Amino acid sequence: MPSELDIRLAKATEMLTGEGAPMALTHHKAYGVDLPMVATAPPALPHYFAYFCMQHGDTPFIVDGEERLSFAQTYSAADRVAKALIKNHNVQRGDRIGIAMRNAPSWIVLYMGVLMAGGCATLLNGWWQGSELAEGIDAVGATLVLADAQRAARLADVGYSGGAHIVGLDISAELEKALAPVLGDADLSDVTLPEMTGDDLATILFTSGSTGQSKGAFSTHRAVVQGTFNYIAQALVVLQLATEDGTISADRPQHATLLSVPLFHVTGEVPVMLVSFAIGRKIVMMPKWNVVTAMELIQKEKITNFTGVPLMSFELMSHPDRHKYDLSTLQGLSGGGAPRPVEHVKRIAEEFPTAPPALGYGLTETNGIGAGNFSTNYLEKPNSTGLPSKPLVDMAILDDAGKPVPQGERGEVSIRSVALFSGYWNRPDATADCMTEDGYFRTGDIGYLDPDGYLFIVDRKKDIIIRGGENISCQELEAAIYEHSAVAEACVFGLPDERLGELPGAVVYLHPGQSIDEAGLIAFLKERIAGFKVPEKIWFEADNLPRLGTEKIDKVSLRAKYRAAWQEAARA
Repeated sequence: MPSELDIRLAKATEMLTGEGAPMALTHHKAYGVDLPMVATAPPALPHYFAYFCMQHGDTPFIVDGEERLSFAQTYSAADRVAKALIKNHNVQRGDRIGIAMRNAPSWIVLYMGVLMAGGCATLLNGWWQGSELAEGIDAVGATLVLADAQRAARLADVGYSGGAHIVGLDISAELEKALAPVLGDADLSDVTLPEMTGDDLATILFTSGSTGQSKGAFSTHRAVVQGTFNYIAQALVVLQLATEDGTISADRPQHATLLSVPLFHVTGEVPVMLVSFAIGRKIVMMPKWNVVTAMELIQKEKITNFTGVPLMSFELMSHPDRHKYDLSTLQGLSGGGAPRPVEHVKRIAEEFPTAPPALGYGLTETNGIGAGNFSTNYLEKPNSTGLPSKPLVDMAILDDAGKPVPQGERGEVSIRSVALFSGYWNRPDATADCMTEDGYFRTGDIGYLDPDGYLFIVDRKKDIIIRGGENISCQELEAAIYEHSAVAEACVFGLPDERLGELPGAVVYLHPGQSIDEAGLIAFLKERIAGFKVPEKIWFEADNLPRLGTEKIDKVSLRAKYRAAWQEAARA
């Protein structure tokens, strides 16, 4: 039966979204279905930026080392970037404009500027090697790429000569200097920004699936804004419960989040960055995850929450020097991208009584929304990803034919909402494969709903590895291994890891007479693929890899054999 918290959440959601309420719902028709939509949300992201940056004005927004920017300063810089993109770089409505850089104030300002100029913010994976970046740029027909020095060098190293113009920026400099290559010195006063609508193209994010090469998932302004407002609605519901419980302090600090995930991921983009505009939240950047640096920043900047992969909260909880830092401002420790070990949930709640753990489930294709579990509900069902996220998410468990399975039975987790992506760029086949006729996105995850409606994910249909929230295609990694002339057969699978969830592992059979050792093959792969995709362990078989009756490599038996070997070695 529903928990007490479930009942309160449902009541607060109804109050918030009912007729005449602040987040009242209307409908948007898609796939022949009326989908719920927040009526009060702005039609497009430029309106969203303008409204909330004006509302919060001089309130601190971005902190990066010694550099501090208010909401008003950030918007002013983005406005100039937008006008410069149009005048200096001929950006047209719908042009795909790549952003290839690590987290920095420039990243956020450029993202805003691209959208305000009418372009499509194309979020290139900053961990990719040069060849991967080049493939992503050309796959979506980007015309311009804004890159930091490291990413620009990677493209130069592979001799990129595609259709995009690469503009390099020194993002280690303060914002004005960093943006100089984009801004130029032309008079921008005569530039008029376009009026964007919900139907305009807004973003492309890249996702790795079972088919290998990353696909560009594109979304409209409506989808991104509505996905953001789904998170805002949930935040307001939690605020309502805290008000009822009398736990809100009049002198509470400004909401502040530690940006510990990359902005090119949907988690960094939507629930962290975009939601921060609406709730007046300060974003504190750290260039790379380090638990000691995190504790220092939590203390210095009075961080109230952070969202990251579960290993981050685990490291924070278990660090021997944790009590040397004042972490009392923390109000929540959110995780996503991978399941959190059940035993960690209770321990985090005990160690941080004012910052209960939470777990979110969403995908690039859903603009980050799907399901969530937190507070006492998470403690009671720690192996569940929670209830479908209200007010917009409609979740179903479907069989292979796209029909709902009986409650409690396993099937493919499928999500429908106004916040869904529109498809994979230039991949109508891949889009059709993952969408049902009535608008459900088939996630590739296998799960079931319990009698209370809680989602439990038990397996994956797609052949992917999730390493600390980053998806790795087994097929893509196998293809990279096969590029070595000595490799005759290869099989890639996930290895269990307490910190990261999974690590890539591989077993290889070499052509007779050929030789290469594990270190040599790893070095070969590091030159071709992003570091997070490189196998943690490679085993070599003396004979051909086992086959099924279909002549496919028997991945199930190989995975079982070598996972056992991996776990045995870990215990030794």
